[in-house]
Amino acid sequence: MSPETLEAFHDELRENYKKLAKDGDIDNLRVLRNRLQTILDTNTSKISKREHRKLDKLGKLLIEIDETIEAVEDATKENIVLIDVIKKYKKKHQAYDHLPDNKVKTHILNVVKKEEIAYEQEMLRLQIELVKLQKYIQENNKKVLIIFEGRDAAGKWGNIKRFTESLNPRYSKVVALMKPSDIEKWQWYFERYVSHLPNAGEMIFFDRSWYNRAWVEPVMGFVWKRDYEKFMEDVVSLEKLLTRSGIKIIKFYFSVSKAEQAARFEERKTNPLKQYKLSPIDQFSQKLWDRYTLAEYLNFSQTHTDNAPWTIVKSDNKEASRINAIKYLLSQFEYPDKIADKYLKIDDDILFTGKEKVKMLAKEIDETKSLFD
Repeated sequence: MSPETLEAFHDELRENYKKLAKDGDIDNLRVLRNRLQTILDTNTSKISKREHRKLDKLGKLLIEIDETIEAVEDATKENIVLIDVIKKYKKKHQAYDHLPDNKVKTHILNVVKKEEIAYEQEMLRLQIELVKLQKYIQENNKKVLIIFEGRDAAGKWGNIKRFTESLNPRYSKVVALMKPSDIEKWQWYFERYVSHLPNAGEMIFFDRSWYNRAWVEPVMGFVWKRDYEKFMEDVVSLEKLLTRSGIKIIKFYFSVSKAEQAARFEERKTNPLKQYKLSPIDQFSQKLWDRYTLAEYLNFSQTHTDNAPWTIVKSDNKEASRINAIKYLLSQFEYPDKIADKYLKIDDDILFTGKEKVKMLAKEIDETKSLFD
């Protein structure tokens, strides 16, 4: 093409681009983009330096079109997510049933807090990603074990619920074991957990785990010192063996403040929908707070390893803990059609490593104390 032809071609494409961008016509934007890419690929090696300057203008236009296509795609996805959130609120609050469909969206957006809508939108977007991840794990015979630990009322179950509520139950399972039976008490300590490890294609969620022996049991006086010390030696070897066998281990520890834990205990007493969470141990959690802190320090110091590291999630803010925990899990895998990195940015004030937690706890504990004093 001559420089004059390239100039005219650029002007024609830009006018078409402006119109299509204004209309949000993504299909024809893609056609326009592909046409422009073909012209650039065909002519780049055949033209003079003078003509190259004209091609540079076309190259800049191509970048603009790409950015617009991405923006339109993002807006379309956001609108789809918002529609689903509106449907969720309509189903949850049947009081909206008397309103005509064209009024429901406006009413909900006016009544429900913007922060709550934003949270539900982001959660739905991430749950869609979890479905994609599960499909990848299933189709590629991956084995994933996700451990949820933390003090009482730290938000473990609330997180597990958000992780799993849209997953295919055939390929995911929540394991929440009761206290050991008389038979299990005399078995190898890890035996009752091993039978629940993931098979190929599965994601398994442990609501508490073998780490009961690292904090709950010693803090409450349910384990002998020798058995505790043996566990602390064996668990690192076990997790190394599991990762070598192909199991991906994600270890979350949800960290709640003492004041927030107390508030949640009070809510359990008064909320009939949460009273099932009350346990005899709850009444000791606040009294034994410092003892539990020491158990945290000792555990993270010894069991935060390269092959099975701890990820600490501050959980006073329930919504932020759920969002950031899911983002972390998604960030550990590469799977088809994965969402852009900008949607998976983690809040460093909410989520950090077990190694960092050890440094924090070292300032709080008395290292001369023992869990078995």
